[in-house]
Amino acid sequence: MEYPIISCIQKVILYETKARFYIVGSNSTESRFRVLKIDRTEPKELVIHDDKVEYNKLEVRNLLTMIKSGNTTIESKKTDSALIKTVSAFGIAGFVRFLEGYYIILITKRRKVALIGPHVVYKIEDTTMMYIPNDTVRKAHHEESKYVKMFQSVDMSDNFYFSYSYDLTHRLQYNMTSTLPPDLLQHGPSPPPTVFGVRSKPAEKYVWNSYLLKKCREVVHPDWLLFLIHGFVDQKNINVFGKSVYLTLIARRSNKFAGTRFLKRGANNEGYVANEVESEQIVIDSSVTFLEKTGVTSFVQMRGSIPLYWSQDVTKMVPKPPITLDQSDPYAGAAGHHFNQTLSRYGSPIIILNLVKRRERRKHESILTGEYKSTINYLNQFLPPEHKIRYIGFDMAHISKSKTTNVLVRLSQIARKCVRMTGFFVHMPKPVSEDFWKTEEFRGLQGQKTTWGCRQTGVVRTNCVDCLDRTNTAQFAIGRCALGYQLFTLGVISSPDLEFDTDCLKMLEHLYEAHGDTIALQYGGSQLVHRIEGYRKIAPWTSHSKDIMHTLSRYYSNTFSDLEKQTATNIFLGLYAPEEGKPNIWELPTDFYLHNKDVRAVLDYLCYSFTQWWEVPVYRSLPLPYEEEKKPNDCTIVAMAPGEECLDHYYDYYRTSEFTSIHELFPYTMSHSVRDYKPKAAKHDSPFILRVPSETKDISRSDSVMYHRVNSRTMLFMTESQELNPNISGKDSTSSQLSTGSSESDSESSDVDGTSVTETSVDSESEIKFKGFQSIKISGRSFPSKSQDYGQDLHKYTPNHKDTWMYERYVKISEVCQTPPKKEEKGVTTGSIIENLVFPKSVFKLGSSYGVEPPPVNKQDQDIYNHFVLVGTHGAGEPNKKEIQFYNKYLNKFH
Repeated sequence: MEYPIISCIQKVILYETKARFYIVGSNSTESRFRVLKIDRTEPKELVIHDDKVEYNKLEVRNLLTMIKSGNTTIESKKTDSALIKTVSAFGIAGFVRFLEGYYIILITKRRKVALIGPHVVYKIEDTTMMYIPNDTVRKAHHEESKYVKMFQSVDMSDNFYFSYSYDLTHRLQYNMTSTLPPDLLQHGPSPPPTVFGVRSKPAEKYVWNSYLLKKCREVVHPDWLLFLIHGFVDQKNINVFGKSVYLTLIARRSNKFAGTRFLKRGANNEGYVANEVESEQIVIDSSVTFLEKTGVTSFVQMRGSIPLYWSQDVTKMVPKPPITLDQSDPYAGAAGHHFNQTLSRYGSPIIILNLVKRRERRKHESILTGEYKSTINYLNQFLPPEHKIRYIGFDMAHISKSKTTNVLVRLSQIARKCVRMTGFFVHMPKPVSEDFWKTEEFRGLQGQKTTWGCRQTGVVRTNCVDCLDRTNTAQFAIGRCALGYQLFTLGVISSPDLEFDTDCLKMLEHLYEAHGDTIALQYGGSQLVHRIEGYRKIAPWTSHSKDIMHTLSRYYSNTFSDLEKQTATNIFLGLYAPEEGKPNIWELPTDFYLHNKDVRAVLDYLCYSFTQWWEVPVYRSLPLPYEEEKKPNDCTIVAMAPGEECLDHYYDYYRTSEFTSIHELFPYTMSHSVRDYKPKAAKHDSPFILRVPSETKDISRSDSVMYHRVNSRTMLFMTESQELNPNISGKDSTSSQLSTGSSESDSESSDVDGTSVTETSVDSESEIKFKGFQSIKISGRSFPSKSQDYGQDLHKYTPNHKDTWMYERYVKISEVCQTPPKKEEKGVTTGSIIENLVFPKSVFKLGSSYGVEPPPVNKQDQDIYNHFVLVGTHGAGEPNKKEIQFYNKYLNKFH
């Protein structure tokens, strides 16, 4: 068996002396410790010493005591400054230097944002930056503060994430791919009790603190290293009748060719594109904690700028600067590099969904469309048909203006085609039979079928010009289709088709809206301008003013603040390292050469081959990703004895030795489909029930769907018996709810399949008799009877007298426990209500399965109890004078 290694450095304390920083790192239980020593006497060099020794609690105390005694002087005794505890943190983000000495960056606040099986994902909430050299050796530089301010303008508390046990730089399929080669699994007839710890190599493309860890990466133990991703992570709980299914969305921004909207367009000469983001949608059956023992699915898609040499002139103060193709690339060198990297990470086929406009009176976006198509045609000449790049053009802006065509419907058709071509990752707790994939719903679904499920081969690559608004809506449509297949595979739903206006789709829509807003703020400077509900044409009229504000905000950011953000990003990622004698970064006329390095080497590569734009190992592994094929060579595999704490994910997740409150647990506070999305008036908890009226669906649905298709203020008039049935939505029938004549109620009273549902006022005192759902008829059809719903007639099972008495008794108990006792009223006393009740009302303030809070006890009772305990422990004490007099007085009565 193989398990990912849990980092034993989850808490960090920095101690300071004049000559050294001592960083003590420990695991969550503070049973294992490591120590780093950083020299503070070097003005410009970073000198780190890691003895690679693991200490226990007593040993690390003795070590700190020895360090303190060794640094104690007469002055330090007075101020107690021999060894100062400076800061506590949760990890080291890295080290950075500008023109003076090095700084250390510590993560001081974190927050749980997601659970992937037993692995916890944290978001950085706050960091601190400390200067390492002491004041006696510091050589001040007048430009240092400007660089520090520039570096700190990249807010590390804004969408940076990490995990101690899960590699966030890779997708779930990669992390669950077996690492052990066959020779390690063959131990003969009686294999020894050995398990293997695996530490994977991160994908450098998504490690945003790679430059910050550069100086210490080869020096310190791997447990000290935390690899941060930048993007978006959020999670929601789809509760299906008590069964929790976790829906997680992870977005990883690439650190290559990173920057702001108008300053980073197209691709650089290494094939890295602007605004490249990998989005992974994970659905896990959380009824079992561990990924290997439960149903797990994942679907990955990506976005990125069109991989050509193009840009927009930002010197002109216009909302849409003209698009220009900066460089002719007849042999598609940049695109070839880019798609070679894409094939290596995802396999084939690559499906391009191009949302750029095709028809324009004055050419703007369409300039890119023609060049992009010719580039794809050139690259496809050198690939076999089964691995060719698929191109799908969809003029989303043009179609959205049409009054007869629904954009989301068209996108859903494209999404189904794309998901079927790539498949999605599935891992089931038991081996999957071949018949499982032969069902009608899975017909035509590609991907590599395995014993335990399926592997995704290929990826959908979506783009528009900015890769923001249109791209996010298209990715939502693809994610919606994928979610249907994921839930169907896990056995949650009976069909992979998911309807809009259900709690489940509302959760997914909110995830993708937040996902799009975050990426838009990072790249474009504002939230999304055109949202999913806008393309669905259900947005409220107030959204237009919000769109205008977001447009103005984006324009202001692009015009006035993008250059500063770009410069700060270049400093943070280490693309520019300040040095004495070099021009400062703000003095450079352009950052082109910072993002386009080794131009001559790239040209030499292109001259070598104009046709073989792919690498041979990548091509040979297709349709599977080459990165997954070479994973055993990239990972560190360590043989360990069973029960090692660094492999015990059960203990790391459940913390059985700690007292925890259920209200503080992350699964309890996670966004919940029933608690946060179910309408208050709804009677059904299912997240797959339509919650609003819909005129496009056939009436022959189950009655549970019908509850939400009829308006909450609509009543059915029964002409046969001239009696009104109760409101189908379950609300009380009152005159205030049923009043007619308002424009709002008229607009909400919708026709169902062309037949009008009559609305009738009724007095609140009227007697309403319910004859059963089978008596309700709409369009000549009726609800099914109880025997049809439940398989038996419930009228035959009338409760007897004893059952009725017991039920009423428990109802009274509930009333007494929930309401305070009342005074005598009309001859009925509280005593007569609670007569013969066995269970008295609890005196505890809080008494439930979630927790217990003891009742308040006054001081006199506490003194009596404390005295009683003391007497029982130590025996009776000497009586005082008053007690002796009282005792003598008592004896005198008998004489």
